[in-house]
Amino acid sequence: MSALKDTIRNDMKTAMKNKEKERLGAIRSLLAAIQAEETSGSRHELTDDDVLKVIAREIKKRRESAEVYTEAGREELAEHELSEAGFLEAYQPEQLDDEGVKALVDEAVAEVEAETGEAASMKQMGSVMKAANAKAAGRVDGKRLSEAVKARLA
Repeated sequence: MSALKDTIRNDMKTAMKNKEKERLGAIRSLLAAIQAEETSGSRHELTDDDVLKVIAREIKKRRESAEVYTEAGREELAEHELSEAGFLEAYQPEQLDDEGVKALVDEAVAEVEAETGEAASMKQMGSVMKAANAKAAGRVDGKRLSEAVKARLA
């Protein structure tokens, strides 16, 4: 079992003991998503990296739901979704700042240029994104990383 998954389970027990309803709900839904991921397709135990991907996906879902609720004038539901996203963010590695993202993208571009032997352009965006995602390892939101790569290659 992954260490991150153990941590999440222990945090669920703590939230139960401390009667933290919102936090408990967020953790339970995260564990349900992790279990669904483990049982879909071929049954396998998730690694920490896989669990981080599930966490990122769940945070993204909650942020998107909050946007929809805000547009519909349902502020209380939007706040609830953002609150749950906040609880889940505690399990992600520390996010990179703008300078860190820029440095990461520069490294990925240099790596792709070394492989291809030519200057990176928008044609190599997929290769640059693949290298950048491997280096990011959950420390940057995919949308933010994509925007940084586009800006660098443009």
